[in-house]
Amino acid sequence: MRDAYVVGAGQSNYGSFPDESYRSLFRTAVENTVDSVDNGIAIEEIDEAYVGTLGVGGRQLGLAGPAVTEHVGLHGVPVTRVENACAASGYAVRQAVMAVRSGMADVALAGGVEVMTDLSGDAVRYWLGVSGETEWERLSGTTFAGVYAQMASAHMREYGTTKEQLSHVAVKNHDNGAKNPKAQLGFTCTLEDAVNAPSVADPLTLYHCCPTTDGAAAALIVSEDVVEEFTDEPIRVAGVGAASDRVGLFQRDSYNAVPAAEKAGASAYEEAELGPEALDFAEVHDCFAIAELMAYEDLGFCERGEAGPFVESGATRRDGELPVNTSGGLKSKGHPIGATGAGQVVEAFDQLRGRAGERQLDDPKVGLTHNVGGSGGAAVVHIFEKEEGSA
Repeated sequence: MRDAYVVGAGQSNYGSFPDESYRSLFRTAVENTVDSVDNGIAIEEIDEAYVGTLGVGGRQLGLAGPAVTEHVGLHGVPVTRVENACAASGYAVRQAVMAVRSGMADVALAGGVEVMTDLSGDAVRYWLGVSGETEWERLSGTTFAGVYAQMASAHMREYGTTKEQLSHVAVKNHDNGAKNPKAQLGFTCTLEDAVNAPSVADPLTLYHCCPTTDGAAAALIVSEDVVEEFTDEPIRVAGVGAASDRVGLFQRDSYNAVPAAEKAGASAYEEAELGPEALDFAEVHDCFAIAELMAYEDLGFCERGEAGPFVESGATRRDGELPVNTSGGLKSKGHPIGATGAGQVVEAFDQLRGRAGERQLDDPKVGLTHNVGGSGGAAVVHIFEKEEGSA
């Protein structure tokens, strides 16, 4: 099995863009991806493409995969649409890595796109809700925020997690997002802002919930056979893990964990032959503040039940022992469902290549991305490393 490398990654701005289409957003992401390749790359060199999208908005109805790839000039190239709720483009990246490792492709484009702001609030809540268990949760009146509120309540009850600790996630991620020019909510907030914000689904306040977002992101994955054609500073895909689980929260043994994420992380660590102590940073799926805290525990950043004190200690701030969500995360950068996983890879690429601007960490070598679908029915984890000798 061949090694796979990331040689370019880019995204559009995230936000609300009524004058953009899913085609134009994806084109922007691909153009920025191509521009990030050191030695350049021609569209004609791409062998395969994988596009993640849920297809939420009315402006993206249709055959979404070929519709966006033809718009960037990938005529005749096989394209696969990947739909796995919020983990769609994380899985698209995984598919691209598999294609390259297997020898099916030397150059694969993986990305995602979503338009979410052209629908009513009720319609968006419906689409988000059906990303989880539809028959027994969504159609019984449970919202997406409501499901994660149940997780937060259970974590509080079991481990003593507090609303203030949930709010530290928001404060940290907004501080990072304020330094990200592509973030949707690029402003800071205080602990008091987050704690005292209007309730969305108790105990979650407005600042504990990510926004709905338009945006696109992409990455170029190439094989070891051709990587030197594109860059002298490749980023190796050291480990990949993915798993699924019971879609309905009510079907699980515990509300305090996401077993699919725990399994995906374990698989990625095993393949990369390293553990969480080797990470220099991580981008995790913080659709709600409790999701980030559970990710700390699922991925082994801290012991089970210790996520609240861990974030409160400052360990996951940019100057902490393990910076998490330097991009701003879903909370501040935004959550265009189909683009989110690929957008996490963009941040990992930028950090490892020293391109993250004001958010740049001090010479990181290893980073992790963690992308969750729905309320935990699917998860995918990637570990990326800057090889020795890279600048």
